[in-house]
Order: sequence, then C-alpha cells, then structure tokens
Amino acid sequence: MRVGFTLVGGTKWTGGRNYLLNLLAVLERYGDSSVTCVLFIGTDVSNLELQPFRELRNVEIIKANCFSDGPQRQRSLAKALLTGCDSDAARMFRQHQIDIVFEAAQFYGWRLPIPAVAWIPDFQHRRLPQRFPRSARLKREIGFRAQVYGKRMIMLSSEDARRDCEHFYPATRGRTHTVSFATLPSRPLSFEAARDIAQTYDLKAPFFFLPNQFWSHKNHILVVEALALLRERGRSVTIAASGNPLDPRSPGHFQSLADRIAQLDLQASFRILGLIPYEHISALMQSSVALINPSLFEGWSTVVEEARLLGTPMILSDLDVHKEQMGTAAVYFDRHSPASLADCLESFVPRSDEERRALLQQGQVDGEERARRFALAFTTMLSRSTQQKLEP
Repeated sequence: MRVGFTLVGGTKWTGGRNYLLNLLAVLERYGDSSVTCVLFIGTDVSNLELQPFRELRNVEIIKANCFSDGPQRQRSLAKALLTGCDSDAARMFRQHQIDIVFEAAQFYGWRLPIPAVAWIPDFQHRRLPQRFPRSARLKREIGFRAQVYGKRMIMLSSEDARRDCEHFYPATRGRTHTVSFATLPSRPLSFEAARDIAQTYDLKAPFFFLPNQFWSHKNHILVVEALALLRERGRSVTIAASGNPLDPRSPGHFQSLADRIAQLDLQASFRILGLIPYEHISALMQSSVALINPSLFEGWSTVVEEARLLGTPMILSDLDVHKEQMGTAAVYFDRHSPASLADCLESFVPRSDEERRALLQQGQVDGEERARRFALAFTTMLSRSTQQKLEP
C-alpha cells in the first residue's frame, strides 16, 4: 500500500510538522513492510527543512509546484472546493500510484479519485470560539465541513476528540477512527548530562518545567497567578517555560503575560526561556522535578507523550483528554483555579534519583509498546479505509 502525505504545519504550527515527522519515523520502525510512505512537497521547501525527512529510509519524496505553500496552496484549495477535485494533486497521486491519501490541514476535493483519510487534531474553534478571530474560525469551519461531507474517513487522536467530532458533525458517525499517537522513543541523556544542560539556563534543582507555545489557550497566566499565591504563603517555587512567544491568533498575548509577571515581580520564579533547541527540551524534562501542562484545551498532548517516555512526573490541567492520556499516573488541578494549582505545587514531593531512574526505564519500555500500537492502529485504519465504500 502506497500512502500519500503532504507537509503539515510550519513555523506557525511546529506541532504539525513534528507530528508528521514522528508518524513517519514510527511507521519506519514499527510499521508493516508492505506500507510505503510517499511525501509530496512543494518546490518552495528548503533543503534544511527537508533534511529530517530525507533521513527516513521508508519515505519517498516527490517535489511538485502544486504542493507549494502561499498563493499556490490557496489556488489548489479553491479548485478543490469549486470543482470537487484538485486535479493537479490528483494527477501527481495517480502518477506515483498512491492507494490512499493522508489529508491533514488540506482538502483535495470530494471527487478525488483516490480514497482519503482526513486527520483532524481537535475542535478548539468550537470549544473555545472566543480565542479565534471570526475569519480564522470561519476558515477552519469551512475546511472541517469540506472534509466531513467529502466522503472522508475521519481520524482523531483521542476519544475526547471523537466525541466532539460526532457531536458537532453528526454526519461523521460510523466513519471516525481514534488513533492516539505515540512519540518514538530515543536514547535519553543521563541525569547528570541533563542537569548540566539545565545549568546552562541557570536552572538549579528543584524546578518545574512548562514547555508550551505561548498561546493564550495554553494558560500560562494561571501559572503566574498560582506563583503569586504561593509567595503569599511564604513558598518559593521556580517554573521554567519554553516555547514560541508568538501567538498568531492573539499577537499581544505574550507581552500581556510578560507585563503581568513584571507587575507581580515574579521574573525570578517564572523563567521565560523562549525557543530552545529540541534536545534541550528533553534535558529540562529530565532534570525538572515535574512537567506542568496548564492548557485550557488539547487534542492529544505531545509534551505529555514526551514526558512519560522520560518517566517525568506530571501536574496537568483537568482536561478529559489529559485524563484519557495519563489516567491515574498524573496529578490534576482545576484549569480555572490558580489556588488549585498552587495547592498541587505546594504539596508536590519530588522523587528520589533512584525513583526517577526506575521511572525512566519503565517509560522507555512502555513507550516502545505505545509506538507499536500507534503504527498498528494507523495502518489498520488505512487498510479499512481503502476497502470501505463511503456514502456522501
């Protein structure tokens, strides 16, 4: 089976690009040998951006202008919506004998002559509409409805997202698949090496780590208010936060957060690291006492997946998807209550080095099994989708 992929995400959504790279790497290591991944990219993609994909042995890479970003992408989408088929993309898929297309953040038309699976990460624009400009919300809704009514099988990353999908778009009932992704295990650093990297950021134990984009729904402000409450209680806690400071939907959000931190004089407690190298994120996860994810919304959290690979304890907002992902293996707090998070931070007891090493070892073992299940669930879903004739 030859599966067609196109690039997902970019500088504004690095999570999409990382998801695709991880998916292809998991399929290479654990997938069925009968599955060949073919990545279609635009002529505008740089060699530097392409290099991680070139390192994957089971991925064929095809360059064509019809997959380029910017105006070309808009023309392709308009053609798919107006005529029912992006004929240029369809011609490339046929030319390279694609059996099924993995459609993410793109739509190739309801008349596409090849089966397609649409991956929808989440329904944030329906659950948190106030955090989207009207134009962005409308654009997202048009895209989702095109996929819903375009005879697609719909792939979701969680049961929570599946319930949302079938609630907001009843026409998808009977053709949704939950395929929860898993991060590919990699060789972890020693705890000594991880702590050395933390020291380069002047982070001394104990500290908590919050690696999220500085987007408004990631809820950093609640963490800041929790730190203010802890200071009133006479407790000093350090939290290091990394991530992209640009929120495309709310450009002023990061400055507003920084102003609040300065107003409360919490710069020493809430350490903003900004964008840091990916390998440093893992090191800070390992050397922190726990990972914090205060998010108001998630589809399936990548940082949670990465943290449990490393056996890092977690303090998570009380989202249903967090509980689906981690069960009883995490501590949860009310995502709307700074006092609830402050209580969790105040009562948290750091694990010993021996306990952390045991958690890391178990995290790696469990991660291998999760990655195998991810590969199997994905390829099984593709096989069913190629065989099942869908009604409009």
